[in-house]
Amino acid sequence: MTGRTAAGAGAEAGTAGGAMRERLPAHLARRLRLPAIAAPMLRVSGTELVREVCRAGAIGAFPTVNPRPPEALGDWLDELDETLTEDDAPYCPNLIMRRPGIAEEVEILLEHRVEMVITSVGSPAPVLPALHEAGVFVFADVATVRHARQAVEAGADGLVLLTAGAGGNTGWLNPFAFVRQVRQFFDGAIALAGGMSDGTALRAARTLGADLGYIGTAFIATRESMAQDGYKDMVVESTMDDVLLTRAFTGLNANFLVPSIRAVGLDPESLEHNADLAAARARYGGSGRAEERTAEGDLDTGRPRRWKDIWSAGHSVSGVSGVVPARAVIERLAGEYAAA
Repeated sequence: MTGRTAAGAGAEAGTAGGAMRERLPAHLARRLRLPAIAAPMLRVSGTELVREVCRAGAIGAFPTVNPRPPEALGDWLDELDETLTEDDAPYCPNLIMRRPGIAEEVEILLEHRVEMVITSVGSPAPVLPALHEAGVFVFADVATVRHARQAVEAGADGLVLLTAGAGGNTGWLNPFAFVRQVRQFFDGAIALAGGMSDGTALRAARTLGADLGYIGTAFIATRESMAQDGYKDMVVESTMDDVLLTRAFTGLNANFLVPSIRAVGLDPESLEHNADLAAARARYGGSGRAEERTAEGDLDTGRPRRWKDIWSAGHSVSGVSGVVPARAVIERLAGEYAAA
């Protein structure tokens, strides 16, 4: 570690300011220039992107399944700890709950004294005791009011509200109604996800009662992103009309780019849009047998795979006009946010 320690409880927030000071711990809020999280994205969010986002003043996040092989998670955390300072914004690993290996990943996160964690695709309850004992601030992402209540009852410190238009596994509720409903029973930190492409949308999220914006699609088309060049170009060239909501690839509601579906020889109109988790994994996620793994640890089934071959983006794809440095995205958002 390089001194990423907590500041005093009375520390003031940076330019993000406002009510967030009361809902996020002061040692996190004070380091934010922009009240935003660069969303954790499969096969997109790596150490280079996270580092540049944090240095620019927003929270950088990544799924703990992104390091390849999985044993490299500790190396990723070492790299971030060595290259970020206590004045940079915090980074935030994302635990995907419905998968094996969670206990081992939590142990690695605790060894590195991470400050924040996001849990997704399942209840945060199994990991909360260990994380809270270590003082980790835990967000749980949810797509319904029922799941929001369950996460709060389990003890989550904050909620990521997945609303219509978010990339990847997404929600379907209207953000205006969702935030206001949750604020009736939860006074903790809220990050709003879904369709935010500029600082004006981020300011609107704060007005609604959210503390942070959850912004993913804009960071796919950055130089530091791990996304393939073709994926970045497709994000630049696409509009929200090219985004398809389907359960076909993950068994959950998720947004994918129609041009990428067609590029692998699939007809968007002929997909099994109500597929369950098992069917979606069998078709597009691999069977899990060791002999089907590539040198990188990926499953090699000979079929197009979600995230790797079939690419995701949210409605905010319409706001992406070019492949730029991650810092330029933060700078643009900060200027628009201040103007709004």
